[in-house]
Amino acid sequence: MKVKRIVPNIDTRNVDAAKSFYQDVLGLDLLMDHGWIATYGSREETSVQISFASQGGSSTPTPDLSIEVDNVDLCLERMKSAGFRIEYGPVDEPWGVRRFFVRDPFGKLINILAHKAH
Repeated sequence: MKVKRIVPNIDTRNVDAAKSFYQDVLGLDLLMDHGWIATYGSREETSVQISFASQGGSSTPTPDLSIEVDNVDLCLERMKSAGFRIEYGPVDEPWGVRRFFVRDPFGKLINILAHKAH
């Protein structure tokens, strides 16, 4: 057996609220919409991962989701322009990532990160 995909499900009564954060700012594609569930993602191949943590690193709260992007600073500007609250960073962490934390429309703490070039 091989795990092909792991999909977090965020409970909400306002499924449409996801569009501004996940599609408009992050640029994810709307892959499925049945009204009661909307799935955003990338049509590119992605890796399957799930993490378990006692904290978020650097003594921060454990984020609900971590999203890797190719340009953290551009994503930060887009989040601020869209009015989303930045809760941590941006910061270059000692383990080789640049990141910030932001709250999505559902109050979930999102870790936006990029690995720094070696």
